[in-house]
Amino acid sequence: MKIKFVVASLFAASVLTGCASTNVSYGDAQAVESLTKDFGSTDLQMIADKMVDDMLTFPVVVQLTQNRRPVMFVDRIRNKTQEHIDTESITDTIQNKLINSGKFRFVDMTAANAMAEQLNYQKNSGLVNQSTSVKAGGHIGAEYMLNGNLSSIVKNAGGKSDVYYKFTLKLQNIQTGIVEWTSEKEIRKSAKRSTFGL
Repeated sequence: MKIKFVVASLFAASVLTGCASTNVSYGDAQAVESLTKDFGSTDLQMIADKMVDDMLTFPVVVQLTQNRRPVMFVDRIRNKTQEHIDTESITDTIQNKLINSGKFRFVDMTAANAMAEQLNYQKNSGLVNQSTSVKAGGHIGAEYMLNGNLSSIVKNAGGKSDVYYKFTLKLQNIQTGIVEWTSEKEIRKSAKRSTFGL
């Protein structure tokens, strides 16, 4: 009798669990996201838009890109916040916008090791027809580097929380070391913890 009861209970539990469902829907990727005060997609889009607009309209950069497309690479963005933030996603978005502007060309330093391994494989493995292998020494050197920082200040008091983000980006001439352009974007977000049941 006890065994029948246990089996019946397990069956009922599995039926109830199987009936539970999650509703999934698509949203607008460009819509304002404000679920928490943490760094989110809207912040990323605001930063990328501000940086690219500032850079492309800066007089020195306008002059640099007037008759040619300078080559640059993106150094890692240092995350100085207490959050786990994918800064590579920020730089990818900025890089995409700059490439699509038609003003710059980029070399991808994150893929440099993989390309070096492929060149070595083509040259030294003995498995690749040398008439079709890529010749070493043909890469274009970057003239400029983009790098920057993301920092934050967080304050909490009386159920309220305030976070201030500052993203700084600069364009540096690799040959001379001169910083040709720099800009920053500030974001402040506040949250108030609601009382349960209200």
